[in-house]
Amino acid sequence: MSDIAEIKERLDKIKRLLNRWSYEYYVLDAPTATDYEYDDLYRQLEEIEAAHPELKTEDSPTHRVGGKILEKFEKFTHNVPLMSLDDVFSKEEVFAFCDRVKEALGYEPDYVVEQKIDGLSVGVTYENGKMTVGATRGDGTVGENVTQNLKTVRSLPLSVEDSSITKIVVRGEVFMPHKAFEKLNEACEKSGQNTFANPRNAAAGSLRQLDSGITASRNLDIFVFNLQELEGRQVSKHSESLELMRSLGFKISPDYRICRTKEEIWDAICAIGSARADLDYDIDGAVIKVDSLSDRERLGATTHAPRWACAYKFPAEKKNTRLTDIAVQVGRTGVLTPLAVMEPVFIAGSTVSKATLHNTDYIEEKDIMIGDIITLIKAGDVIPAVIGVDVDARGDGYERRKFVMPDRCPVCGGPVVREEGEAAYRCTGIECPAKLARSLEHFVSKDAMNIDGFGTQLVSALLDAGLIKTIPDIYKLKDRKEDLISMERMGEKSISNLLSAIENSKRNDFYRLIFGLGIRNIGVKASKQLAAEFGSVRAIANATEEALSGLEDFGEIMAKSVVAFFRDSQTEHTLAMLEELGVNMTATEQKKASSGALFGKTFVLTGTLPTMTRDEAKRLIESKGGKTSDSVSKKTDYVVAGEAAGSKLTKAQQLGIAVIDEDALKALAGD
Repeated sequence: MSDIAEIKERLDKIKRLLNRWSYEYYVLDAPTATDYEYDDLYRQLEEIEAAHPELKTEDSPTHRVGGKILEKFEKFTHNVPLMSLDDVFSKEEVFAFCDRVKEALGYEPDYVVEQKIDGLSVGVTYENGKMTVGATRGDGTVGENVTQNLKTVRSLPLSVEDSSITKIVVRGEVFMPHKAFEKLNEACEKSGQNTFANPRNAAAGSLRQLDSGITASRNLDIFVFNLQELEGRQVSKHSESLELMRSLGFKISPDYRICRTKEEIWDAICAIGSARADLDYDIDGAVIKVDSLSDRERLGATTHAPRWACAYKFPAEKKNTRLTDIAVQVGRTGVLTPLAVMEPVFIAGSTVSKATLHNTDYIEEKDIMIGDIITLIKAGDVIPAVIGVDVDARGDGYERRKFVMPDRCPVCGGPVVREEGEAAYRCTGIECPAKLARSLEHFVSKDAMNIDGFGTQLVSALLDAGLIKTIPDIYKLKDRKEDLISMERMGEKSISNLLSAIENSKRNDFYRLIFGLGIRNIGVKASKQLAAEFGSVRAIANATEEALSGLEDFGEIMAKSVVAFFRDSQTEHTLAMLEELGVNMTATEQKKASSGALFGKTFVLTGTLPTMTRDEAKRLIESKGGKTSDSVSKKTDYVVAGEAAGSKLTKAQQLGIAVIDEDALKALAGD
């Protein structure tokens, strides 16, 4: 025997032994080797593979550590779809499912009842004994190829040792055990990263890491619960397929039961529910499956789910706790949301101390008072939700008080408004830090100041770097060029282009500034109208509600929004800073044309015009004294229709309104 043959034989023996020890440790939970013995043999494997890389195979235990970084996940089409299941929620619905199956088959079949693992479903393919593809469920037909990441799941075999099987495809549920979840969130907190809401989200996020080394560090696990394809062997029952997969080294659905009556099925479901709290992983129900594969063939499937199985979903877990306070959060859009602050309570796998109360209408509807004993659930076992109050507990002597939404923003002190017909209260302060990111994104957007290269990612990066704290800071970036250069992905050329675009935006049409300020209820069209009518910031700031309400298409709500916005001290400060930095504060053209070829005519644009953009067509119409509208009505004079014109064209034809093309529009305008 040659030296290389001897080395290969030694390598194969080491791999087989390491794989067996891993199976005993991760699947059977009955290790026969010590950690030292495993680590010592693993180091020997690494040394041999380093010296002879040509001998390293895809089923080597060294693939478990990850390390391969992908640019993206490739799509993968499942040969046998990974279908979803129809849900049932009561004993009666479980029995009704069994009755439908019995009626379709003409007899009562055997069933298998299993835990419904709350994780991420995957399909794993083995050909000629080796794992070839592992993919997420996706939409059931097309998923993502996550083979490298699945190889890091130590309870999933990299190869199956049965020479009679040429191909096997198994379906399993990847999950994160509670201990691994707690360890991951502790690490996230220490490093200042966001924690995960629950083990399922953590498992899904971990399995979809482009860096398989990160996936390997997350200690994911898997239960295999279905045989999708099998070539070279035959099985006639689902229970038989589970035992086959167990014999091949897979970690199968734990404690499954074969049931022969409806009552046995319900007893099995109740037993799973009773054991739920003691498990080190999350389950959200029980799965009931017909055992016979030939019976499954006869029953068939709908477009999305098999008729031979269903999933019983456990009711959401409920817990009572004391509401100690109601805080107020300010979101990115300025909406104020009441937040329940409660005595910590463990529910559905995690400790909860806060939950959204949505809005004041919800608080009043549920009659929630600070100091009450509240009932909490996790909606979908993910989002904490307050569903009610224990009114009978109000006699326990604990002080209670009603919640009142503040009239000033708790973050910036700006005015808080609630418009008629809306449930939400909003902060209107333009300098509010809570909504700064959204305010900046709007200010630099295409329809506003149109600063090229200033997108959402750059806004986020500048905020993280502390280079921007208010909107006017955009125009101070020219003095912080060194700080910009030190940022990732910011080359000198891109910085130069950005600063040039910022400088050019100072000379924008005045209406762009008005729209960019983000005044509530004021869009592009209204911004143009304000610019044309009043001509300057000072004139708009001094305008009365009566004057604003008198503008065409300007209603009372719009007028109130403008007055309130310009009366706020934050607005005055921001505008003073922008003016000092050289941003244009006056209109280049005041008032719309009171004459012209299109004066007094209303146009609606629809479809794609041959040579003009919609904005260019609008500017042409307005420059000739006409006006545009977004909807077709009896007041519309012309509908300008381009390619792929939609419902506006249909409505125009129904109302008998003149429909013209781009050339006819230009002719009417004398252009």
